[in-house]
Amino acid sequence: MELTDIRRLFDAVVEQINKVVSGQTELVEGVVTALFAEGSVLIEGPPGLGKTLLVNVLSHAVSCQFRRVQFTPDLMPSDLTGHSIFDLKQQTFSFCPGPVFTNLLLTDEINRSPPKTQSALLEVMQEQQVSVDGKTHILQRPFLVIATQNPIEHEGTYPLPEAQVDRFMFKLLVDYPSVPAEIEILSHYASGKDPRRLTDFDVQPVLTADDVVAIQQTVKQVIVEPKILSYIVAILNAARTWNSVTIGPSPRAGVNLLLAARTQAAVRGRDFVVPDDIKELSPWVLRHRLRLRPEAELEGSTPDETIRAILESVEAPRT
Repeated sequence: MELTDIRRLFDAVVEQINKVVSGQTELVEGVVTALFAEGSVLIEGPPGLGKTLLVNVLSHAVSCQFRRVQFTPDLMPSDLTGHSIFDLKQQTFSFCPGPVFTNLLLTDEINRSPPKTQSALLEVMQEQQVSVDGKTHILQRPFLVIATQNPIEHEGTYPLPEAQVDRFMFKLLVDYPSVPAEIEILSHYASGKDPRRLTDFDVQPVLTADDVVAIQQTVKQVIVEPKILSYIVAILNAARTWNSVTIGPSPRAGVNLLLAARTQAAVRGRDFVVPDDIKELSPWVLRHRLRLRPEAELEGSTPDETIRAILESVEAPRT
């Protein structure tokens, strides 16, 4: 695959998703960018905004496997990864794969399950493999975890540990659609279309799983100059020493920012990364990796405001 093909294919996938999902441009582009960059996504927003629908449509547009897991307090790690069962006839144990053995995995309300179950995804997200009973099982590519959580309800939830949060490339915030977008949603239902039946919207597969893997390999050809690397590190160091931040971004944040910037450059028709790519992606990559001081939160500061201030304080290199 050529770099020049990636922009066309990205636009084609986004076009298919927008046939069904209205008013969530940033969310749609963020999820497709993460898929092309081999990163996972944490989506935070109230229920009913089309998060599950988005992943379902994406699986049809990309023509790959999709599974959804509803996280609950009684969900066990083996319910995700799978388990070994004893075959009485063969007198041997055989592995029964869990729902993580797919291409697109939607973990709905991930903070509804206790840490033991959440930790089952650590190896899956980082190594793209599962270890059960001393044996390692490799997941098929492409593989993307999209997790959702509700920012409103806190009773009966278990906050994600820092190690888990840090494994998400992006954290995307979903808000209510604009008035025209919501009218478009109602118009779909008024005309008899049902989002549960994607045939009503003529959603067509424009990519295969093999195409996505090829894209993931091709974006590695995007040029990243040393001054861009220095710019990323300068942002990370500024975030770690910012007066309102108690915990700053890890080196993994810099790696994810680099990978995402390469992908964004490719989908915008460039074979090189520019500082604006870093600036635009920094909120997605850093907002879940910054922990603010309690007094800063009481004053109304947010991670996004802090990231904007950090970006303003770091001089961008000339291109």
